Amino acid sequence: MDYIVRATAADSQIRAFAATTRETVETARRFHNTSPVATAALGRLLTAGAMMGAMMKGEKDLLTLQIKGDGPIGGITVTADSSADVKGYVQNPEVLLHANDKGKLDVGGAVGNGILNVIKDLGMKEPYIGQCELQTGEIGDDLTYYFAVSEQVPSSVGLGVLLDKGNTVRQAGGFIIQLMPFAPEEIVARLEQRLSEVTSVTSLLDLGMTPEQILGELLGEFGLEINDTIPAQYRCDCSRERIERALISIGRKDLQEMIDDGEPIEVNCHFCDKKYRVTPDELRELLKRSLGCA
Repeated sequence: MDYIVRATAADSQIRAFAATTRETVETARRFHNTSPVATAALGRLLTAGAMMGAMMKGEKDLLTLQIKGDGPIGGITVTADSSADVKGYVQNPEVLLHANDKGKLDVGGAVGNGILNVIKDLGMKEPYIGQCELQTGEIGDDLTYYFAVSEQVPSSVGLGVLLDKGNTVRQAGGFIIQLMPFAPEEIVARLEQRLSEVTSVTSLLDLGMTPEQILGELLGEFGLEINDTIPAQYRCDCSRERIERALISIGRKDLQEMIDDGEPIEVNCHFCDKKYRVTPDELRELLKRSLGCA
C-alpha cells in the first residue's frame, strides 16, 4: 500500500516527508498508457503532489501542480488534496526519448524549459499561486528551487520512478526535507553534507527501504521522530454531475451548436480517461438548466 510518512528531526528544526507511491504511479500508467519517460515524469510529479497535499491543513484544501515546458511531453498537471488523494495527466503520454548521458530516462529532455505553477486553493477568496522557471525539468530540482524562491523554505526534494523491463512501475517514491527558519548553520551544513552522499531515491527504494527507513538513512543522526503516516492513492473523483456542470459552463451558444449538430457527444475525463456520452436530448436539458440559472 502506498503511504506518506511525516516526521521532524533536530528538535523540530527539520521537517520531513517521505513516500512510497508505486501503486499510485502504476495506476496512472495504466489509465494513460504512458511511455516510459512519460511514466517517470508524471510519477515524480504525482509523488510530489501527494506529499505537498499532505502538508495542507484544511479538509477541503486543494493543490494543483502544473509544469508547462517546451519539450515533447508538453504539459503535466497533477492535483492533490490534504488526504494525499492525487490524480494527474500528461499532454503527450506517448513521447519517446533516448536515455540521457547517465543512461537514465530523460525526464529533463522530455519536459524542456518552461515554468512550474503551484496553485493552492485554501478556501480563501483567491487561490495562492506560486510560479518559478524550471531549472532542469527533472522535477525534483524544480520543486527544490520553487520552495526556496516562492516559499522561502530551504528544501531538498528527491523523486524517483523505476520501471521493470516490461515498463510497469517497479518502484516509485520520494522525500521532501525542509529546514525551519531557526535552524542553526551547523545543522544546515551537516544536512547538506548528508544529502550530498545520497545516490538516488530509486536506489534506496530498490534496496527494499520503506519511507521510514529512507528518512532514517537521511536524518537518523539528527534525532528523527516519526509523527504519523497517511495512506496515498490515485483517485479520480470525476462524475456525470461534474461533466454536466462543465458543459453548462461552456456557455449557451456552444451548447446550442452541439444540439443543432444532432449527434451525441463524448466527453473524456483527462485524469482517468473515462468517457461520458451525452445525447442531444440531454444537452437540451442542460441548456434549460443554464437558462434557469440566469
